[in-house]
Amino acid sequence: MLYFAYGSNMCTGRLRERVPSAMTVRIAQLLNHSLRFHKRSNKDGSGKADAYFTGERENEVWGVIFEFDPAEKQNLDRHEGLGRGYAEKQITVIDLDGSPHPLFMYAADESHIEPALRPYSWYKRFVVEGARQHRLPPDYIAYLEGVLATEDPDRNRDATNRRVSC
Repeated sequence: MLYFAYGSNMCTGRLRERVPSAMTVRIAQLLNHSLRFHKRSNKDGSGKADAYFTGERENEVWGVIFEFDPAEKQNLDRHEGLGRGYAEKQITVIDLDGSPHPLFMYAADESHIEPALRPYSWYKRFVVEGARQHRLPPDYIAYLEGVLATEDPDRNRDATNRRVSC
């Protein structure tokens, strides 16, 4: 099963905690979408990543194509909050060679979008380190590094997430 990760699941270590069989296939871009951190988390209220459809040609979201055992999808659905803020979306991404890859991703439901949200710094770390791990384009990594984040008031949750390595 092919999956496009563009947020915290680009961090392979984080994704493998959810789907142990996950294997990197290649990096790719999703055209006509913009990366935003406006999806309200059901767990902590912070901003989570969303590949938001804009229809604008100049917008693109970079990410990683992973392949994993379909038997593990239910676990990933649960962790991602499928049906509770995220919906599954069938998309086609383009790899560095220009080849198309049909697959699925999770996208924020309109009911869970709040434009003023910010991600917690530990969540942003997963996104940035995942982008570096998979060698996304340097200008895209610089964009991710510039995303404003906030500190998680729950020190235990913060520490738990910081222990996960990409």
